[in-house]
Amino acid sequence: MWRVLLMLSCLATAAQAGEVDRLYVIDCGSAHAEDQSLWSPGVNVGVPIDFSDSCYLIHHTSEGYLLWDTGITDRLAALPEGQTVAPLRQTWRRSRTLVAALDQLGVKPADVHYVAISHIHPDHVGNLDLFVDATVIMQKAEWDYAMAQPQKPFGADHKTQLIEGDKDLFGDGSLTILSTPGHTPGHESLLVHLPKTGDVVLSGDAVHFQSNWDNRRVPGFNFNKEETTASMEKIARIVADHHAQLWINHDRPSSDARRHAPNSTIEPFARQRLPRIQATMPC
Repeated sequence: MWRVLLMLSCLATAAQAGEVDRLYVIDCGSAHAEDQSLWSPGVNVGVPIDFSDSCYLIHHTSEGYLLWDTGITDRLAALPEGQTVAPLRQTWRRSRTLVAALDQLGVKPADVHYVAISHIHPDHVGNLDLFVDATVIMQKAEWDYAMAQPQKPFGADHKTQLIEGDKDLFGDGSLTILSTPGHTPGHESLLVHLPKTGDVVLSGDAVHFQSNWDNRRVPGFNFNKEETTASMEKIARIVADHHAQLWINHDRPSSDARRHAPNSTIEPFARQRLPRIQATMPC
């Protein structure tokens, strides 16, 4: 009898668990800056640089859709000349709205159950208020930082899941929030486990482009240089331990080489398999 009970317990646990079966890379804007050295102090002074800006729509078999970051505001899609951020000598543009990109995937804002935010800068939360039904996931330190701003970066009435430190979001190892402060007080990154592709770390702005990663350079405008360096080392350890890919959000060359929605997805029609079972007894 105990064997039957144990088998039923294991099957119940498996039924509750899930996995990521789809990850879409969405173009959420781009920027051109006149001076790279604002991000890499003392290096490439006066040399222009182009930035990508991606959002990531992730489908979890048990929890539904999670959106990682929301990009620069959709309003820029109506401005062909873009919008310039004078202090950074940087011009932002959008070729299409996030809503239109999701629609091409058959997804409405109301279909998104969770929006996880790396940090509160406008190129990452520009469309957060479109997702009125979603639960917003961010570090408590970042939420407090947002609410302390004279001009709030988004509405304060969102449903929230505020985190302190790392967190396995759904308890199955598929999506793990990584606390990576430094760029902002409560910056976070995301470790995604894809059954076929393997593990991927979505960087947020823990680092801005590949040469900064290779040389551990920290922009002068970051909130805390020491925390930024420590967060990069933490990511490096996780990448090594998990044999993971690091997807640097603003690194234009690597972003351009990545498959983008709606024409393709990472893990398309992933083979369904029994999820990893978490139990106190062997099953």
